Amino acid sequence: MKYLTLLTALLVSTTVWSQEFIADASSSTLKWNAKKVTGEHYGKVKLKEGKLVIRDNQIAGGNFVIDMESITCDDLESPEWNKKLIDHLKSDDFFSVGTYRVALLGNVRSDKFNGDKAKVTADLTIKGITKPITFEVIKKGNVYTSTITVDRTQYNIRYGSGKFFEGLGDKMIYDEFTIDVKLVVK
Repeated sequence: MKYLTLLTALLVSTTVWSQEFIADASSSTLKWNAKKVTGEHYGKVKLKEGKLVIRDNQIAGGNFVIDMESITCDDLESPEWNKKLIDHLKSDDFFSVGTYRVALLGNVRSDKFNGDKAKVTADLTIKGITKPITFEVIKKGNVYTSTITVDRTQYNIRYGSGKFFEGLGDKMIYDEFTIDVKLVVK
């Protein structure tokens, strides 16, 4: 009996515990910002669903679905110009939302948290193209924040890119855009 109790205690003490958290999509925010030579545009896109697995003080897994149909622009006050920009972002020049209604952030994992920060690696899928991405995340309770920088040209989004088109002048759009993430989990 002593050996059974000792074996049970040993197994329990060496088991790595995992916690799975579901993303609170209504409380989470994804704010995008894209810059061009003459200014910038910014807005939001909604998180559709997601989950995060924490094990041994690090992110051991996670998958998130981003609703590309929900993209908004917050800087253009004119309804006409706002709609033109959103329609253009949804077109094949940019995110091809008619074909690719969602973007995915999958295979999320991190180093161990050092204080409240950790380096995260994941696979980002936009327009059916998957590329690895790395960013830093800050954890405060059940909220994870980050700024993710994305090179749009890796996802075949070339419109207005100086890498692919000459003579754009002040019509050039920078290749990188950012997404400020506030992920709330429950």
